[in-house]
Amino acid sequence: MSILLNLYHFSIFLFIFGILIVVHEFGHFIAAKRTGVRVEKFSVGLGRPLFKKRKGDTEYCLSAVPFGGFVKLAGDSLEECVGKPDEYLAQSPGKRFWIIFSGPVLNYILAFLVFWAIFFTGLPVLTTKIGALLDDYGAKAAGLEPGDKILAVDGKEVRFFEDLQKFVQDKKEAETVELLVSRGREEFKREVMVRQKEVQDHLGKKHSIGLIGIVPADEVVIVRHGPLESIALGAKRTWDLTILTYKGLWGMITGKLSIRESMTGPLGIYDITSKAARRGVSAVLHLVAVLSLSLAIFNLLPLPILDGGHILFLGLEKLRGKALGVTAERLITRIGVSLIIFLAVFISYNDIMRLFGDKISKLFR
Repeated sequence: MSILLNLYHFSIFLFIFGILIVVHEFGHFIAAKRTGVRVEKFSVGLGRPLFKKRKGDTEYCLSAVPFGGFVKLAGDSLEECVGKPDEYLAQSPGKRFWIIFSGPVLNYILAFLVFWAIFFTGLPVLTTKIGALLDDYGAKAAGLEPGDKILAVDGKEVRFFEDLQKFVQDKKEAETVELLVSRGREEFKREVMVRQKEVQDHLGKKHSIGLIGIVPADEVVIVRHGPLESIALGAKRTWDLTILTYKGLWGMITGKLSIRESMTGPLGIYDITSKAARRGVSAVLHLVAVLSLSLAIFNLLPLPILDGGHILFLGLEKLRGKALGVTAERLITRIGVSLIIFLAVFISYNDIMRLFGDKISKLFR
């Protein structure tokens, strides 16, 4: 059963990875077609082709290694370009920019559409039902019990656990909140003391928040929104995650955030995918949106071999009035490839130690 479950999770992982890569490469593909650039090959996966079919000027491939994919454009290097009008390097810097930029853009659009679908079809949200109570906090001292449901805070109705958190977290040390509580058929009020605790947010900043010591139960309700409201909520979620991601990247650059704890690779993503699969379709869709947005942002980083690196070269070409020479471009690309390989090894090592560190240490005792 465990093997079948792992195979199921791995298939979901491959499906998500495949969707993100196909969408990204399709962005490059469709932009190239619209600007008149000949696409020689569109491959989903890397390595030896398992299946291929030619249609027009393009060969479509499904390759053996499922982690990745690429679009091969005619005349996309100085060695190959012979000056034909349908070659990549024969196009103006503006057209080449759109071909490169369209990959991340389509990933970004996918993230928004998935967020919209989540809000429209229904998002599971925790209710205010109490699952457990923490010692030395106000809720337990006030006589609340697991199974109780909180209906209101200081006279204001609450339906979801996140609403309850918002009311309580703004309170100061030793302040009280009045809770309206439901227990079976009975409703009663309790004055509960708030205790402040210092916590660290996603960006490594420390904040003091108010707590009353309640752990939510597993009870959830499906909250659905209308199509127009879902557009607004999807756009807001996409924007908020974009800002959070760039703040996180800046935190890593300035040393305020640990790269070791803030980045994950394929192994870590597989672990996250497994956990999402256990929570249901909505959690998997949310993961697709987050990963698609992250892929778009990561690809726009100004590093050689990434889309952002190619855009940087285009900017230099625009400023200089001519492209970089073959020798300079090769040197920069090699440095970029070395950096990406180092980063991949570093992140994979961290994933292994985070997931299997305890087991590995036991082997050497």
